[in-house]
Amino acid sequence: MKVGVLGAGTMGSGIVQLAAQNGHNVTLVDLNEQILHSSEDKLVKILSRLVEKGRITDEQKSAAIGRIAYGCDIQDLADCDIVIEAIIENLNIKCDVFAKLEQLCKKGVILASNTSSLSIASIGAALEEPSKIIGIHFFNPAPLMPLVEIIPAVQTSDSTLKKAKDLIDSWGKVTVLCKDTPGFIVNRVARPFYGEALRIYEEGIADFATIDWAMTELGGFRMGPFTLMDYIGNDVNYAVTESVFTAFYYDSRYRPSFTQKRHAEAGYLGRKSGRGYFDYTEGAVRIEPNKERRLGEYILDRILVMLINEAVDAVFLNIASKEDVDLAMTNGVNYPKGLLNWADEIGLDNVLTKLEDMFNEYGEDRYRPSPLLRRMVRDNQTFFA
Repeated sequence: MKVGVLGAGTMGSGIVQLAAQNGHNVTLVDLNEQILHSSEDKLVKILSRLVEKGRITDEQKSAAIGRIAYGCDIQDLADCDIVIEAIIENLNIKCDVFAKLEQLCKKGVILASNTSSLSIASIGAALEEPSKIIGIHFFNPAPLMPLVEIIPAVQTSDSTLKKAKDLIDSWGKVTVLCKDTPGFIVNRVARPFYGEALRIYEEGIADFATIDWAMTELGGFRMGPFTLMDYIGNDVNYAVTESVFTAFYYDSRYRPSFTQKRHAEAGYLGRKSGRGYFDYTEGAVRIEPNKERRLGEYILDRILVMLINEAVDAVFLNIASKEDVDLAMTNGVNYPKGLLNWADEIGLDNVLTKLEDMFNEYGEDRYRPSPLLRRMVRDNQTFFA
């Protein structure tokens, strides 16, 4: 199968590397010649580094490089069997690009978008044959992150879905199927990791460092929410939160935070700007967390039950299977445990009690327990035996 990739940024280049290392001839197209040359240089360096580390041989490196073609004209993708788009997150631009791809590519081509949150059905509506559209959402960096979300639109044919999933499976990825809804699995279920941490801070319960300490030291997460938001970029994370909030018809569970908005407005974007929730400039004084265990456990419990509730609701609304929800969170964002397995360990009744306590205290819909959680507690069920 010949693979085409549109967009030579970090994500597009990573997908090209994956395809080439897995034996496919790949064409990478970007209208910006400078970006295209930069991608080529970086790919050669990455493959050379893999040789130095003993991950691949010189012969494998040369073979992979030989499989990659570069072009500045979308027409160069005409003979591909699948084209994966990895360009700007703008629906109008994507629709225009896919309509052009459909006209120039051969019959039977699969047209895939790497979008992290846009509607696959909306992109497919730009096509004369929308059955060939599908979402294939890689996580950055694509060669290293094991998870890929496969998102069929309502128009996607069974044949398109099977071919796309079989291809990505053959690359050794962990694939999960999810419904075409805002945020798919990971970006939907993970919202409380940021949102509830910000809420705890805004209530004056704990500072950034203490919240991060609770989640990493007591919860086992690789990064605390504020360190992670600084790593992602507060402008980027805020924009995703705002788009998910809008896409869910302003459901209060996904409401953005003024704290994050003000940080983004101030230019406190995180590591890339030198300052975010933490100061990354040379010689900056490190803020020490309050390591009082009872406070830390309160923080962890509050964020964790919100995450679990979101995972339960994803199953309730048939966004994905319980197995795929847990696979997505452990392989896509490196959570220490699958949230539904974690819920079984804690006890679903304990999760429900904590959510009901917050719902009763705040009177806010953001703390409403999932109906599926209530039913499972009522029927004394667990997610996994």
